[in-house]
Amino acid sequence: MTPSTRVPLDPFGADIPAESARLRALGTVVPVELPGGIPAWAPTGYDTLKSLILDPRVSKDPRQHWRLWSELGEHPDWGWILGWVGVINMLSTYGPDHTRLRKLVAPSFTARRTEAMRARVEAITAELLDSLAEAAASGEPVDLKAAYAHPLPMRLICELFGVPSYLVKDMAGLIAAIMDTSDPSPEHADFVQKQIAYVLPSLIAFKSEVPGDDMTTELIKVRDEDGDRLSNDELVYTLLLVIGAGFETTVNLIGNAVVDLLRHPDQLAAVRSGEISWDNVIDEVLRVHPSIATLPLRFAVTDIEVDGVTIPAGDAIVTTYAAAGHDPAHYGENAGAFDATRAADDHLAFGIGVHRCIGAPLARMEALTALPTLFERFPDLRLAAEADDLSQVPSFIAFGYQEIPVRLG
Repeated sequence: MTPSTRVPLDPFGADIPAESARLRALGTVVPVELPGGIPAWAPTGYDTLKSLILDPRVSKDPRQHWRLWSELGEHPDWGWILGWVGVINMLSTYGPDHTRLRKLVAPSFTARRTEAMRARVEAITAELLDSLAEAAASGEPVDLKAAYAHPLPMRLICELFGVPSYLVKDMAGLIAAIMDTSDPSPEHADFVQKQIAYVLPSLIAFKSEVPGDDMTTELIKVRDEDGDRLSNDELVYTLLLVIGAGFETTVNLIGNAVVDLLRHPDQLAAVRSGEISWDNVIDEVLRVHPSIATLPLRFAVTDIEVDGVTIPAGDAIVTTYAAAGHDPAHYGENAGAFDATRAADDHLAFGIGVHRCIGAPLARMEALTALPTLFERFPDLRLAAEADDLSQVPSFIAFGYQEIPVRLG
């Protein structure tokens, strides 16, 4: 039965699967409260989420379709959401605007261009593995996230977009701050906006002076040659989206996969023997441990009825990938268990429809390179802490670990 009061989502995301189960017990779609008190609706099952994502009555444009858009300034603790909806890019547009912006970025993520990057992914992976081998000699635990899962996608996406070395740390810090939903204070929101106003314009200024064979240079050309196709604000926010999504989600995909396999040594052995494919591993990690657990926001264009519950026009909806992946009505009673033999490639972790993640093939290619080579190089790899003691990043959006301490053997 749908509760009459809104259920607050844990801003730290401390136990996302348990929270998803609690919400599922309350109904098909549940009124929730995001950090700072932002009201929204949360679909709790696979079929409901898929239906809403594909429903043309659901928009991603807050300026057109969120009834509270004009009230943001009246709520100091709502400022954090501006990093998600106060931008103009593929993530926050609807209809023709979304199509226009997606077409500008799509050429960088074609199958051919992704395949062309394979050699660079392999080279970066080899460098990082050599560095890990040096660290292993000390016998001390290593943070696999900081030493491997993070730098691989970060280096690759920065090369793809021509990010100079002096901006890499600031770029990573900006994305981490946007993902951090544990602090809805105006001070945190102000920090994020100031960093956006510094990091992205600095990148654009650098590539304007030093153009190269990279996507930032290409987008600058589009802006300069035809402002009707890409305004300056759209350029800034498109770079924020594709660079952030291009590494943060892959960081969690690689890290979550390592932890899931180390927690299930029998499945790891089956992967190593060839009984289970690495593709199956990736899909199962994305199903049970998606890099993005809950994504804000979508908006009801008109009243939408879901199993007897009406989402009023203008209300916000969160996209609950983790809840969908753990739905026993779709994946069976053991939906919450990691089982790479199930080959569930129908997960929604990359989205579906016109908003499906444009960088999904690149993320998969990176993971399919990083994971086999890691376990081949370090066959005795093991966690240096209890898996249940690993800390989730402070976010209801991102689904990953703050650190992954391991012993390399």
